[in-house]
Amino acid sequence: MTRILAIDTSTAWCSVALSLGDETPILRHELASAGASQLVLPWVKALLQQANMKLNELDAIAVGIGPGAFTGVRLGVAAAQGLGVSCDLPIVPVTSVDAIAAQLSKRHDFEKIKPRNFTIAIDARMDEIYWAKYETAIQKQHLPKRIGDIHLSKPEELDLTDVSFLAGNAIKAYGDRLFSKAKMTLPSNALDIEIHLSALGILDFAKQALKEGREINVRELEPLYVRDKVALTTQERLELLK
Repeated sequence: MTRILAIDTSTAWCSVALSLGDETPILRHELASAGASQLVLPWVKALLQQANMKLNELDAIAVGIGPGAFTGVRLGVAAAQGLGVSCDLPIVPVTSVDAIAAQLSKRHDFEKIKPRNFTIAIDARMDEIYWAKYETAIQKQHLPKRIGDIHLSKPEELDLTDVSFLAGNAIKAYGDRLFSKAKMTLPSNALDIEIHLSALGILDFAKQALKEGREINVRELEPLYVRDKVALTTQERLELLK
C-alpha cells in the first residue's frame, strides 16, 4: 500500500490530501487565500490522525511547486521541506498544470470526447497565462503526457494547433482572446472552465511518478517560477509612460 501526503497552496485554495493505497483519498480543500499559512500544517496533522498514521509511516510527500501565486508556492514548498526533513521522506514535485491535466483526464466530459491532444491554460495575472500542451495516454491507467515546456505568454499567443480540448480558469478570465492565434473556437463541450487545482491532482500525478522512480531527495526541492519578474522597476514604468 502506497501512502502519499499531497499539499498544494499555489492558488487561492488550500488543499491537502492523503492517499492510502486503493482507498478513497482523504481531502481537505477550501478557498483560503492568504489564510493557507494557518491551515496547511494543522490539516496535515488532522488527516494523519484521521487515518491513524504517523508522518514517518508515509512513503512520500507530494507538493505543488507552481507555477502559481509566488507566496503560495513558497508556502507549500516550505511545508513539504519541513515535513520531509523531519522524517527523511522522499518528495514528488508536481507542477500546477500537470496536476490539473491529471484531474481533467478523469472528468466525464473529457472522457466522453477522448481528445488526442489538449491544453491546460491558467490565469497568471498581469494579463498573462501559464499553459502547456498534453497528449492523452492510450492506456487508461496512465496519465496524460506533457508535450514540451510550460509557457508564459499573453492570452493571444496561446498555441492551439492540433488541440481539441481546452481547460483551465484562463478561459473565463480571457475568453475569445485565447483563440486569436488559432483563428478558431472550440465547442462548449470541449471546454472545461470550472476545473481548478486540488491536492487530488497532485496525488494522481505523484502515484505514477513514484512508480516510475521520479521522487527526489527533500534537499533538492525547489519552487518553479516560470515568471522571473513580477514587478517593473521605476525606470521601466516611466518608459511605458513615454
